Amino acid sequence: MPVGTLDDLAVADRRVGVRVDINSPLSDGGLADDARLQAHQQTLSELLDRGARLAILAHQGRPGGDDFETLSPHAERLDELLEYPVSYVDATFSSAAREAIDGLDAGEAVVLENTRFYAEEYMEFDPERAGETHLVEGLVPALDAYVNDAFAAAHRSQPSLVGFPQHLPSYAGRVMERELDVLGDIESTPRPRVYVLGGAKVPDSIDVAWSVLENDLADTVLTAGVVGNVFLAADGVDLGDASMEFIMDQGYWDEIDRAADLLDAHGDRIRFPQDVAVERDGERRDIGLNALPGRQDEAAMDIGEETLKVYRSILDTAETVILNGPAGVFEDQLFEDGTRELYTAASKVGESIVGGGDTAAAIRKFGLEDRFGHFSTGGGACLRMLTDGDLPAVEALRHAHAD
Repeated sequence: MPVGTLDDLAVADRRVGVRVDINSPLSDGGLADDARLQAHQQTLSELLDRGARLAILAHQGRPGGDDFETLSPHAERLDELLEYPVSYVDATFSSAAREAIDGLDAGEAVVLENTRFYAEEYMEFDPERAGETHLVEGLVPALDAYVNDAFAAAHRSQPSLVGFPQHLPSYAGRVMERELDVLGDIESTPRPRVYVLGGAKVPDSIDVAWSVLENDLADTVLTAGVVGNVFLAADGVDLGDASMEFIMDQGYWDEIDRAADLLDAHGDRIRFPQDVAVERDGERRDIGLNALPGRQDEAAMDIGEETLKVYRSILDTAETVILNGPAGVFEDQLFEDGTRELYTAASKVGESIVGGGDTAAAIRKFGLEDRFGHFSTGGGACLRMLTDGDLPAVEALRHAHAD
């Protein structure tokens, strides 16, 4: 069943709730990076151009976290980015929120308060039950239609993502539409097709590797970061106490067994590091597998030059690359080389898809953003889409209330 898009939605003078993902790094009470706000600029501008009255829904941070804050600075920045008035109200589904929406003129928007300030939004429900939550039932009377542009959160089944389609005609925004078009059509991209799975999302990355290898979507899977370390451990390499303690602290003991099973089934198409970088006496030191574990307090923080040679040679012959996760702790200057060099090699591949916020942040840090094709706005959602394509928020749109 297809998902409706903005092309199917009549918006003039209608009250439209728009769920976006503008969850951003904060600094000194303001936004440290507005990349996610800019990503939604096309959707919001198009709706306002067409005379909609927009109620913008979003979250910021997680309960208890340092970034769990109000959306006031996000509203201020959107007011600067868009050529239309954007206000803010410190309410989400109360009478104050409904009054703010009712008071909008055509071509005006209001940012409602952080949806996660309410406990319901930090829980997951089946769509029907989500449609009965206070957040959804409180806002539905103030809205005529709903647009979900929050692909980065689409793998979650939370009220603001799956509840409104139970009551309102609902559509995908331009970010969501573009993500579904690209990620839903991986099999049509040219081969050889190489997946680069790095970073620390080990369970998700192993899920992706299983899926793309079992379904013959990948010719080669390159692993790096914590993902690569788990595959090394699965192959029997002694990484030393520091690296293994980190893997255990993350609860990834069972993932070593899963990675071992994957190597048994598809080891001919999986590559893992041939050397790793550690810090020794304040300097970077590359250590080959035959010299591990090295000193027990030395954690593997990056891939080494021998690994890069192998990975470059594979990427040199690739026609498509799907890149998700850094090769190491790229934020530390000692350990940025692996990620920079791996991404530089990936940037030369004809077709490229980039997934995840850390991946995009590293690409921006190294000034490579103009060399890649599609930048996915979601890490977890991108991985989930690449695994089985079943995203709760997208399924809710497919079965939305009719207009």
